[in-house]
Amino acid sequence: MRLHQLAAAAALTLALAACASSGGLHPEGTPTDPSTLQAGRSLAQLSAAAWPSTDWWTGLDDRQLDALIAEALQDNPGLGVADARAHAAQAEAGIADAARGPSVNGTAAVSGARPPAALLGDKAHFAVAKYGYASFKWDLDPWGGKRAAWEAALGQARAAEVDARAARIELSGNVARAYVQLGYAFTQQDLADAELQRAGSARELTRQRVAAGIDNQVALKQGDAEVASAEQQAALARRAVEAARSSLAVLLGKGPDRGLQLERPRRLAPAALAVPANLPLELVGHRADLVAARWRVEAAGKDIKVAKTEFLPDISIGAMAGLVSMGGANPLSLAGRFFQVGPSLSLPIFDGGRLRANLAGKDAQYDLAVAQYNQTLVGALNQVADELSALKSLQTQIAAQQRAQDAAQQAWELAEQRYQAGIGSYLEALSVRQQLLATERGSAALEAQQADLSVQLIQALGGGYQPRTDAAAATPSLTPSRS
Repeated sequence: MRLHQLAAAAALTLALAACASSGGLHPEGTPTDPSTLQAGRSLAQLSAAAWPSTDWWTGLDDRQLDALIAEALQDNPGLGVADARAHAAQAEAGIADAARGPSVNGTAAVSGARPPAALLGDKAHFAVAKYGYASFKWDLDPWGGKRAAWEAALGQARAAEVDARAARIELSGNVARAYVQLGYAFTQQDLADAELQRAGSARELTRQRVAAGIDNQVALKQGDAEVASAEQQAALARRAVEAARSSLAVLLGKGPDRGLQLERPRRLAPAALAVPANLPLELVGHRADLVAARWRVEAAGKDIKVAKTEFLPDISIGAMAGLVSMGGANPLSLAGRFFQVGPSLSLPIFDGGRLRANLAGKDAQYDLAVAQYNQTLVGALNQVADELSALKSLQTQIAAQQRAQDAAQQAWELAEQRYQAGIGSYLEALSVRQQLLATERGSAALEAQQADLSVQLIQALGGGYQPRTDAAAATPSLTPSRS
């Protein structure tokens, strides 16, 4: 008897030694500390200031733009996609939370059967079985795996919620950028029409000079070419206005006729922005994409814990009680009673490496989430620095372009004075006018680019995103369990 006991103990020891193990598996990714990203030289010229407000576009003082952004936030169908994803993620979190509690089920059934006569002979006859029972089960979750699964699902739900808010921030910025583009398109149309008028007047003067024998056909054909080119540019400018109207209609979630109802935008003054000196650290909390990426890292870390608890014993409590009877005319007659209650324990011993492969996959998913967070963080900081550099360059370009436009304006005025004084010809004056229109086109393009970059900078700084005030939601941990 003692030999049998020793053999059983040895067998149990070997079985436990062969149990699936998570040893040696852990994630490799490490989230980047924002304070380690060097940005002092790129942002040295900036002073501290408030971040963009939630309704930053109202600072542009354009009521039509305010109304368009409100309309887009109300009707754009893309927001419904983001909201549906957030609701689906919240439902998944609810399912994971419900799995942590006990479950109670009830069943009742009536069935009839006649066993084969070959088995029971004369005793075989049709019989009715009636039964009803209730069951109770509760997984105790001693290692916290189910809680970790709920926390992982909750992290994904919070990330999806932030994504939905990010979609609104991106939409408001895109409407403002499309609005700037529409205003620029109208300006280009005015300049193209002015150039067409100038080219037509110059061509008519050239025709008169050819008829008088002062000029030749070469000058006239050059005039024809200028008119044709101006007509092409005017048509292109009109098409740009139509395209800008259509783009805004799409963002508003409306048909093309909605774009035709838009009034011509007035000139927008680019927002004057300064950036906080502690940008790398503060940027993490002011950009929705970074907050969502942090939540996904947190959720991936919880998934690792769930995978590790699958290597440990699972303990649950179950109970069942019911009534049963065979035969009888009364379908509600349940004479026999039965019940059972007791705990159960299960431990994975051999699974062909499934659990280790699952854990390795969760580690890889964590590393992926970390890499995506790091990539987003580095990209966000460099995006801000690049757009600030571009705006600084544009300020220099605009100042130089303004000097060129002022000089061209003065040249045009002098050319008109010479013509009126009988010193120069009006054809010479129209040639100077062409230079002025070219500088005005350059100024309009630079100003539109400056306004567009200003909106992009607002988006890069978070677009007015305000994280949730509760600490748990605002500052998710980025450190996984490596035990």
